[in-house]
Amino acid sequence: MRFSVFTASLPQWSPQEAVGHLAAQGWDGVEWRVVDQADAPEPGFWAGNRCTWPLSTLTEDVPRIAALTQEAGLGLSGVGGYATCHQRDDVEVLLAATAALGAGRVRVRTPDLGGAPYPELFAGARRAFAEIAERAAAHGVQVLVELHHQTVVSSASAALRLLDGVDPAAVGVIHDLGNLVIEGGEDVRAGLEMLGDRLAHVHVKNASWHPTGTAHDGATTWEHRWDTLAGGQADVRGYLRTLREVGYDGWVTLEDFSTALPLEERTARDLALLRGALGDG
Repeated sequence: MRFSVFTASLPQWSPQEAVGHLAAQGWDGVEWRVVDQADAPEPGFWAGNRCTWPLSTLTEDVPRIAALTQEAGLGLSGVGGYATCHQRDDVEVLLAATAALGAGRVRVRTPDLGGAPYPELFAGARRAFAEIAERAAAHGVQVLVELHHQTVVSSASAALRLLDGVDPAAVGVIHDLGNLVIEGGEDVRAGLEMLGDRLAHVHVKNASWHPTGTAHDGATTWEHRWDTLAGGQADVRGYLRTLREVGYDGWVTLEDFSTALPLEERTARDLALLRGALGDG
């Protein structure tokens, strides 16, 4: 397996700073965040993130992205897009840029829950990804569907239903351990095994649930929070070993949204944990 970092989790670093730090720490690659984001007074994961490429200028930015990555000696584990499957023009921009970069794969988001009944959202997403598969094949890249809470695809089972009949070479699945702590948490081995050749990519982070108070009827109320790789509820070390046991040998991309440690220390410790889980460090 090779280890990369999704730049959504590097909000304080510029792209130049990010590739320098990641290369020095021994990471194998980088997965660039691409979205037209909101400004913020301070850099944050979702707004004002300094390590994000705007979708609106992505085509023009491709040469710089490629040069920064290559000069640092890093590989491209993929492109972390935020366009949804219904945003056809934006998806086309992502596909073309991914092909030009030689990144191989790009995430396209599934619809969030709400606004329409689930069966309607799911059926619309199935139709959209059937069309996207054709465009992906034409560009010679693979689209990735991420298992993500509060979307129509929060579990491996749901992903298989969504992509039934779609060529796995055109549309694969991102298995995300941290997201599954929040929703969709089937047995880890079973989920990986049922995906089979649709398992195209892995994101790793961790989360935990915390009591927040008591409702009027006496029931405990809860919320999830992002946690450190070692401190969350999911067994990250065991996850890496299970990935190896089921035959996965692709990219494992870190997206650690915890904030207990300074960014440089956090990424260094995370790499040590990931490599140590496989006996590589």
